[in-house]
Amino acid sequence: MPGFSLASRLDGAIGGKTATAFDKAFGVKTVGALLEHYPRRYARRGELTPIDSLPLGEPVTIVAEVVSANERRMQNRRGSLLEVVISDGDGRMSLTFFNQPWRLKDLTPGRRGIFSGKVGEYRRQTQLTNPDYELFDDIAEARAEAEVTAKRPIPIYPATSSIPSTLVQKTISLVLDGLGEIEDPLPDDVRARRGLLPARAAFEQIHRPESDDDIAPAIATLRMHEAFVLQTALLQQRQFVRALSATKRRAAPGGLLERFDAILPFELTPDQRSVGAQLAADLVADWPMNRLVQGEVGSGKTLVALRAMLQVAESGGQSALIAPTEVLAGQHLRSIARMLGPELAPEIMPTLLTGQMPAAERRKAALRVASGQARIVVGTHALLSATTTFADLGFVVVDEQHRFGVDQREALRSKGSSPHTLVLTATPIPRTVAMTVFGDLDVSTIRTMPAGRAGIQSFVAPLAEKPAWFARVWDRVAEEVALGRQAFVVCAAIDSDQLTADEKTDEPADAPAAAAEGARTRWGVVQVEALLSRLPTFTGIRVQILHGKMPSDEKDAVMQAFARGDIDVLVATTVIEVGVDVPNASTMVILEADRFGVSQLHQLRGRVGRGGLPGLCLLVTEASPGTSARERVEAVAATLDGFALAEVDLDLRGEGDVLGGAQSGARSSLRLLRVVTDADLITEARAEGERILADDPALLRHPGLAAALERRVGVEERAALAKS
Repeated sequence: MPGFSLASRLDGAIGGKTATAFDKAFGVKTVGALLEHYPRRYARRGELTPIDSLPLGEPVTIVAEVVSANERRMQNRRGSLLEVVISDGDGRMSLTFFNQPWRLKDLTPGRRGIFSGKVGEYRRQTQLTNPDYELFDDIAEARAEAEVTAKRPIPIYPATSSIPSTLVQKTISLVLDGLGEIEDPLPDDVRARRGLLPARAAFEQIHRPESDDDIAPAIATLRMHEAFVLQTALLQQRQFVRALSATKRRAAPGGLLERFDAILPFELTPDQRSVGAQLAADLVADWPMNRLVQGEVGSGKTLVALRAMLQVAESGGQSALIAPTEVLAGQHLRSIARMLGPELAPEIMPTLLTGQMPAAERRKAALRVASGQARIVVGTHALLSATTTFADLGFVVVDEQHRFGVDQREALRSKGSSPHTLVLTATPIPRTVAMTVFGDLDVSTIRTMPAGRAGIQSFVAPLAEKPAWFARVWDRVAEEVALGRQAFVVCAAIDSDQLTADEKTDEPADAPAAAAEGARTRWGVVQVEALLSRLPTFTGIRVQILHGKMPSDEKDAVMQAFARGDIDVLVATTVIEVGVDVPNASTMVILEADRFGVSQLHQLRGRVGRGGLPGLCLLVTEASPGTSARERVEAVAATLDGFALAEVDLDLRGEGDVLGGAQSGARSSLRLLRVVTDADLITEARAEGERILADDPALLRHPGLAAALERRVGVEERAALAKS
């Protein structure tokens, strides 16, 4: 009997009701996706799980022994209550069943089994209510196979209160029994060379191991599957782009680019020159540019991108720069217009297009874009609107890639005919992450910083040990303002009094789960503004607030007033994280710094020390010494090297968050693969993928790999990766 395949819909294999429950709980819709819901650990029939360490409110699966079972009538309502006490030898907890007296004959003292449910508490004792359970065979029945059974590991799966681990195990076992032939994604020679299992055996051994010895080879095989399929998918994407034909955008002698370089008031850094040369070459290649440029805050990525835009403009083409926030889009436009100067700006006509512009202003801007008059267009998601059309979109620049999904990037690209694409990021990316997330892009790096930067000093203000330092922080800000300088104060919320569990407001995207390490947010923009208005040292200091929920024109007015020097201290959320350039701003105070991720703290710090003034960054935290929250903050204070911090970030947070699973709300595409520890495997998988695609670009001779690509790396998976 052929059975079903990995691509089969789950409801055809296990029934609609159960399939719907699995989809809701884990987002699995196919047989293959269910089989990739791997065990998170294995238990043994002979071992008991420590009951004292079970987390309240969490679904758990434990191995324990029945101590006692008693049934009694309920006092306040009809029916009976069965109370069962189970033990691990040290701690005890109760199981409670309502109106199920027949369970008494199973749950006899001395029986061992697996118990699954959500941990609750009643009269200071932990309990599971109506738990799922599976008892092991008693000794008399199982004597013949006791030795084998005792050694067989029990897979414990990620579970929910509605889908316990035991149900996952039974369902996967049912699916494995009905599964037909599996085509192997790994070519035979790769599998043989690396001593890996056939795909069928790997699935059997990870889900139904006979002994501990079965597990490691299964994990090694499936980990290679994951690395190989992912890297091949990324290489295919690059191959797809290179199969397109692009309009060559050449720079003419004496043209816009040469004229721009002639008016620059400074020399380009060596990295700006070399990366600029790479972009110039990409723009005249046979296929569209598909490049990522990473570089520190203030390293000149926008300048490099602008020079490429001018090369495109010489052929009459348009460039679209999409930024994640209106504040940043407005900042980019002003910066570009300033760099172009009074002679070039009218020719290029840089134009802003955002969703919150007044209707009449937006219509005018859209007309300039559609007619081709505007050769550089800067905007937010409004550029993706169906009503936004371009005369000749030749170049797409995506700023801060992690804020945009691949589907949004493609929506913008589709407005031109195979336009060149450049992705900018100020968050340096560790090599293995770049290879895993941006493997379809060519990567360039700007490391050298422009001359004339005075640098930044960073200090931790540890309020847990030195609460008096809080007052000193504000005195220090007042001292900087007295010298004619300006300061930022950044908060994780708009109004901490109004913050609820469901409303994160402007809490950073890469913020750790701070609630697990401390109390709720104490300082919002509203609270800080009120505090500063009461401080004697701030008498006469002009304080203004800025946050994401303010109207667009109001945000822009505040930002421009700060840039002009009409505001001394700007109290803001992370809306000022990227691109805001105020050379007179010398001081950055980040309150509750432990609520931000490493990369975001580094980005925020980069807002100061941009001119000739020395920068000062004060990281204020109440996190206790030795906690991971405190480690994050101290790591940022210890170095200005964003590339070193990117590695620290990867170590501290783990690649699950760095790759976007937690950030984007989507499940991370990585199941068994670990970017930190599997760097060599990822590199080897990429080399194998390159070899196979060079020999068989359409994968006609590798049907198993083609099927795995179709099944595993759909639009949603690519989007989840691209959002990281």
